[in-house]
Amino acid sequence: MNPCFFKNLGPIGVNEIRDHLECNTFDISDDATFDNLTNITKLKKNGLSFLSDAEFSANNNYLSGTIIVTNSTHKKFKENNSLIVVNNVQEAVAILSNLFYRSFTNEEIELLDEPEIDNNSNIACTAIIEKGSIIGKNVKIGHGCKIGYNCIIGDNTSVDANTIITNSIIAENVNIGRNVSIGQQGFGFAINKNNNIRIYHIGRVIIQSGVNIGSNCTIDRGSFSDTVIGENTFFDNLCHIAHNVIVGKNCIFAGMTGIAGSTKIGDNVMAGGQAGIAGHLVIGDNVKISAQSGVLKNIKDNCTVMGNPAIDKYKYIKRYKKNYA
Repeated sequence: MNPCFFKNLGPIGVNEIRDHLECNTFDISDDATFDNLTNITKLKKNGLSFLSDAEFSANNNYLSGTIIVTNSTHKKFKENNSLIVVNNVQEAVAILSNLFYRSFTNEEIELLDEPEIDNNSNIACTAIIEKGSIIGKNVKIGHGCKIGYNCIIGDNTSVDANTIITNSIIAENVNIGRNVSIGQQGFGFAINKNNNIRIYHIGRVIIQSGVNIGSNCTIDRGSFSDTVIGENTFFDNLCHIAHNVIVGKNCIFAGMTGIAGSTKIGDNVMAGGQAGIAGHLVIGDNVKISAQSGVLKNIKDNCTVMGNPAIDKYKYIKRYKKNYA
């Protein structure tokens, strides 16, 4: 199933985009329209996407759709791509995300189907289950919880008191603690001196089977892709998972671990309490991260790191002994 959690206001014409952005366009006709705004991996013929200067690669063939870039990146393109050239890609994406997308209105939610609740589920009388949601068998939802429109909760899942779940698909046999927030807007915006512009997020949270989420955790929805938590991964209390993060299977994160946006975590990763993992990193399989470590660069498979910035465990111990022993 592929439930929708936002309204696509496209197609949007290029002239309307010109009205909202200071830009130059290349190889785009004046009657061109765009169906959506998405990330570069999902870009199709009538779509619109974006590349920061750091994300551009001369080895990739950007053959479909239209891409928002800076003038610096524009000069690097070998092919005659359809381009919208701006001074600030982040600001352009923020503006256009709110032009292309919005949340459902209350009136639109009321038009959705009544929630489907399967056999033997125990829903507290003070819980709110919005329309369009599907609740599986033997599900427990505690007092004060809210399950947002079109969410899916799998069989044998337990949701403790005062937890809010929106924009999410949750598999079977998941345990979610109390006061958890899943599927809220991520921390994505363009910095503007007068008024920061929030990027409207259209991604989901996908939680696979057997996951355990401790109390007071937060898991943000993706911006233009999904936030994904792999099977049998366990989070202690007070962990934060930012937008577009992908976490593998059988991982364990102790309390107050934070993972910044768009980082990819492998399988069988363990992190101690108060570990911080920076954004846009790749953490390999079977990695161990000591408590209070600050991970600022990619980590290869089977490594153990500690410290801030986090380095190989044995290098850290050697330096520590040299300086403090």
